[in-house]
Amino acid sequence: MNALLGEKLGMTQIYDDEARAMPVTVIKLGPCQVAQIKTEESDGYNAIQIAYREIPARKLSKPEIGHLAKANVPPSKHLVEVRVDNPAEYSVGQALRASEVFEAGQKADVAGVSKGKGFSGPMKRHNFKGQPASHGAHRVHRAPGSIGACATPSRVFKGMKMAGRMGGERTTILNLDVVEVDADNDLIMVRGAVPGSNGTIVLVRQAVKVHG
Repeated sequence: MNALLGEKLGMTQIYDDEARAMPVTVIKLGPCQVAQIKTEESDGYNAIQIAYREIPARKLSKPEIGHLAKANVPPSKHLVEVRVDNPAEYSVGQALRASEVFEAGQKADVAGVSKGKGFSGPMKRHNFKGQPASHGAHRVHRAPGSIGACATPSRVFKGMKMAGRMGGERTTILNLDVVEVDADNDLIMVRGAVPGSNGTIVLVRQAVKVHG
């Protein structure tokens, strides 16, 4: 097992051994329950489905309630599949906790939905530096500039960096340091920023591209 669902609680700071402040994001991770086990023989791949955050049954459809009841898992709001090497290590209904997956000193990847910024201009959205603000320039300081491509091909290419909707997209931050794990409260603290507002549901997994 290398990933769990959780909730971003917010940021704080802790102090290292040399009394230096370290910014960390606190994530309440799990507990999650195994709702289904998929194997190479029956499904073509090895994975487990985990459920997180219990909710009233009236908020789910009957098929969803039946699926979870079959695994003896209470009605849950979030379900996600996680690939595993050996599904035989897990049992349906098993509870998975943060301290079983992560420990201080590890690297972790955190995936979530980033904060929505609404309709934004090209300078904010794409980090353009803007146009000159001197030497007789008109009021074009934050304008994107030319977007055309002359007579050939006489159109604007798809993907041109322009103003538009910013944020609100699934984002993964790689290789965050796991600074501390609170096993009693199912909390982990990772160094750095995590996508989304406080309360956002995030998927935290053991880093897949560990470096430095």
